[in-house]
Amino acid sequence: MEGKSKRYAGAWMARIICLSAAVLVCLPLVLIPTGAVMDDMELRQLLSPVMNGGGGYAKWHLVPLYPTIEHCYRVFIASPSFYQLFWNTVGMTAAILAGQLFIGLPSAWAFAAFRFPGRDVLFGLYVVLMLLPFQVMLLPQYLVVQKLGLYGEPASVILPAVFSTFPVFLMYRGFTQIEKEVLEAARLDGAGEMQIFLFVGLPLGRTGIQAAMVLGFLEYWNLVEQPMAFLEEQRDWPLSLYLPQLTIEQAGFAFAVSVAVLIPALFVFALGQDALEEGITYVGMKK
Repeated sequence: MEGKSKRYAGAWMARIICLSAAVLVCLPLVLIPTGAVMDDMELRQLLSPVMNGGGGYAKWHLVPLYPTIEHCYRVFIASPSFYQLFWNTVGMTAAILAGQLFIGLPSAWAFAAFRFPGRDVLFGLYVVLMLLPFQVMLLPQYLVVQKLGLYGEPASVILPAVFSTFPVFLMYRGFTQIEKEVLEAARLDGAGEMQIFLFVGLPLGRTGIQAAMVLGFLEYWNLVEQPMAFLEEQRDWPLSLYLPQLTIEQAGFAFAVSVAVLIPALFVFALGQDALEEGITYVGMKK
């Protein structure tokens, strides 16, 4: 009986810890839309101890004392530059994901479905490149895009991301869940390799593909370092570079922009959550 009580208490303690961590992680999602409808005077009063370098701590009201839609109006109606940067972000993210599908899908399928000389060495190289921090790769990427004459162009951000190794690894893990007997049966029935890829590989490996696309969207929608290093003209910036330019006088505007940036990411995450969970599970499985 005593052991059962300890297990019961331990289970509740684990729930409390997990719930506390979840609240801390999700709290910004509550604060951001709240700040978007706060009056400038209230925001300045709450944030000035931190943002103006004064003493004390910042405060926050979960329910604004003086709610307003002025900041949302400025973002969605009175700021044409917001839409330019928003569509820059959309175009950049879409081009990267499309390129990763075009390059990564055949690569992942080749690693999963075929055995060829040097396969293990090449895949090991993919894994090593995947584990390297992006700061290590930033200088080589800069030198490559400069040699190609792409520096300052959106292609300087898109091209290195297209050849990222992580989506290849994730899609590969999805393809490895397909039983070898299924592929052999398709070959015995006379199907060509392209037919097997299109009608067997893609449908059965779609979870890994979807997980790679969802993770890729969440990463490249909020990309900061590469655009900051490679793009000089503000007209080419994504929204992720626009936000750091805002000051405390524009805090409400910044919160409203953050809401606009957050909505697509939440929408994509909600749509792909199941595939994302399964895809991450595939990474940890041995076959």
